Amino acid sequence: MTVTRLLFAAFFASASLSQAQDPGVREFQDRRPENNAAAVPTGNVAMSAGVINSMDVLDDTQPIESGDLISMRIVEDRREPLQLRVGVTGEVNAPHIGLVKAAGRTCKTLGYEVKRRLELNYYNVATVVVTIDLRRVDNPNAPRNITTGYDIEFFTVYGQVLRQGKYELPQDEDITISQAILRAGGFAQFAHPQKVKLVRKTPSGNKTIMVNLDQIMRRGNLEYDIFVRKNDVIIVDEKKVNF
Repeated sequence: MTVTRLLFAAFFASASLSQAQDPGVREFQDRRPENNAAAVPTGNVAMSAGVINSMDVLDDTQPIESGDLISMRIVEDRREPLQLRVGVTGEVNAPHIGLVKAAGRTCKTLGYEVKRRLELNYYNVATVVVTIDLRRVDNPNAPRNITTGYDIEFFTVYGQVLRQGKYELPQDEDITISQAILRAGGFAQFAHPQKVKLVRKTPSGNKTIMVNLDQIMRRGNLEYDIFVRKNDVIIVDEKKVNF
């Protein structure tokens, strides 16, 4: 019995010593957090607009440049961040307020400018989180994650929509005229969706295409939902109302 106990004791002592000397065990222990506090990435670690809830930690050192891809989130909206490409004019189409100058501003100063404008008409208090996701390859301030160079293309929406203005035409997807209207905030109160004009430049001059968005967006006739192309201009007329 004594011999058996000695053998078991020797076996467990050997196992404990092997575990203590196992570098894999030490690596696992080193990775355990010292406390349960959530750490906010700093330095060269890219901060995600989806996890930041305070404007105090926004970057205030690197200026945003034309062509950069940024994320913007209004915390009070409780929605996912919106990715925005900074246009050649240096502007982005911010939620609710439309075009706002981004180039030359840092994430923090842009966030506070959007906050100021939102609180004028839309929010009592707005928390606007802005981060830089990717930079142009030809941007001298570009970090390690960069995109290739490209020419930014636009389309424009005028008339009875909630946010008139120039919008970036995505490089990696086709968008239709109904989607373009939605990007402009949808129809305004007195819009005439049955008579929407799409003006397109052609080698022989401007071509005007009449589109009935009511058939597309309400009745589901998607075959009439034409694709938007570079430099297209969409005009939503006002509906005539007789009182």
